[in-house]
Amino acid sequence: MLDSTRRDARPRIAPAGLMFLAITSIGWGFNWPVTKFLLSELPPLTLRGVTGVLGAVLLAALALIRRQSLKVGPGIWPRLLTAAVLNVTGWMVLMGLALLWLPASEAALIAYTMPVWASLIAWPVLGERPTVLRTLGLVMAFVGLASIMGGNGFAASVEKLPGIIMALGGALGFAVGTVFSKKYPIHLPPITAAAWQIGIGCLPISIIGLLVETTHLSLVTPVGWWLLVYSTVVQFCIAYVSWFAALARLPASVAAIGTMAVPVIGVVASALALGEPLGPGQIAALIFTLAAVVLATR
Repeated sequence: MLDSTRRDARPRIAPAGLMFLAITSIGWGFNWPVTKFLLSELPPLTLRGVTGVLGAVLLAALALIRRQSLKVGPGIWPRLLTAAVLNVTGWMVLMGLALLWLPASEAALIAYTMPVWASLIAWPVLGERPTVLRTLGLVMAFVGLASIMGGNGFAASVEKLPGIIMALGGALGFAVGTVFSKKYPIHLPPITAAAWQIGIGCLPISIIGLLVETTHLSLVTPVGWWLLVYSTVVQFCIAYVSWFAALARLPASVAAIGTMAVPVIGVVASALALGEPLGPGQIAALIFTLAAVVLATR
């Protein structure tokens, strides 16, 4: 895999970037119902933190097998720590807790307001002036997602308020992290960079979770164990490496808009796996949203 942080990377639509973005969307999309199911068997902080640390260890081992150094230069540490907190710690904690108050589909909609914030921030910070097609695609995608959740009876009730606030906080943090990573790239190979960011980001989550939460591994079902493998390997190892690789090859706003395919996949997967509503109107809105993402990434 190529170094994802070359200084000569151009803000253009690279086919390889779109491929990595598609891998990310599929991996993260299926993880929404996976996490929702696992929260019925494991506490949120322990679940998110421990699987992340295990994923980081696997990535570090893979980097060593590929003869990639894990060494981090002194000048890289500030960027690495900041990116880890924004892209991993905040997202994992806030989204994991949001699922305690919200259905997976509703949490996905709020979480993926992220492209809106990322596009707005990228304009003044990165000079990525939104084109007509990207703006139209972003608006269409968000309208499509809103229609999907409206069909699910989305309601911002007082009982859901903590989940809504946490999901919005996670979305804003990830948007800032996306633009930050583009503005101040981490000059490490993608596997090494992902291993450090996931490890640094998830280690405090796992420590806090193990200290304040009670985990009963005996209650984890066979299905739960398999889903833990998915969450560790696919969500953290495959999807995160693909995300950093996509971000290096695409403008930050395009990469962010492309992730709006994630809640589409999450809604469909949640309907199939968890029995959450999915009618003809929502299916039409899903197709509309995917068409909008394609338009925005042209």
